[in-house]
Amino acid sequence: MNTSSIESVLRISNLRKNYGKFEVIRGLQLEVARGAIHGLVGLNGSGKTTTLECVLGLQANDGGEISILDRRPHQIHLNHGRVVAIFDTPSLNPNLSVYQTLAHAAMLCEENSRRIDEVIHLLGIEAFTDFKIKNLSLGNKRRASIAQGLIGNPELVLLDEPFNGLDAGGVDDVLRLITTLNHEQGTTFLLSSHQLPYLEQICSHIAILHQGQIALSGSKAELLNEANTILQVRVSDKELTRELATNNNLSWIENSDPELVSLDIGEVNPAEVNSLLVTNGIAVSELIQQRASLESLFRQITSGEAA
Repeated sequence: MNTSSIESVLRISNLRKNYGKFEVIRGLQLEVARGAIHGLVGLNGSGKTTTLECVLGLQANDGGEISILDRRPHQIHLNHGRVVAIFDTPSLNPNLSVYQTLAHAAMLCEENSRRIDEVIHLLGIEAFTDFKIKNLSLGNKRRASIAQGLIGNPELVLLDEPFNGLDAGGVDDVLRLITTLNHEQGTTFLLSSHQLPYLEQICSHIAILHQGQIALSGSKAELLNEANTILQVRVSDKELTRELATNNNLSWIENSDPELVSLDIGEVNPAEVNSLLVTNGIAVSELIQQRASLESLFRQITSGEAA
């Protein structure tokens, strides 16, 4: 086994997928490292779910190569439960109870399955074990789906919109669960979601899917450190501020507010900008440094596109 196989659980190279004449995925490149919590984000209709379906062999790709735990998508069954995918809409037998659903999943596992009571506790669904799936709320159906997926103790978990249908407490539970399984058991996660604040909380790596390609990918720390530092300043003279900014190599960002100035200051200290303005007779009534976030990165890349 080569080094890349050990370090990566998923590798996608030049993936292409068409729906008729419409090219949804155009040469997508993505690698998920073993032990990562990797977020895949994109606008609605950007191809996130299509990408996951190609990875899992649920759709045939029109070009490129995919390796998941060193197997091709059509061989995924040979991984014997080492890969689990949980999609946005829960698809469980509505007439089985939660316990029966988990017991059935356990019977399908060849080895290394978790105890049913362990999974019930992990998802916090002790009060619903005798409920039929059809009688559960959407949030608890989501919990039951995740519980079913975890019975086999998978190495790689793919979650499509994992926070949909959950209340605040449910979101916290899922975030805690993902973090615990990742830190304590080394489980790798690929999370496809548009819930950027949640992904920023837990992801070690981020990939932004835009116009059928990965526009940006890397560790969250590196991406945020390399992002632009924006300074919002409310001033008494916007035109003079523009002149000073230009003369001092500060990048001007247009906005419609007659008093608010937006500057890309790079590595310049905000206090230096404040001193520059005040020294030149410009009154500063407000100064806010906007730290880089996943949402700001996402908006920079997808600006001009409808969400």
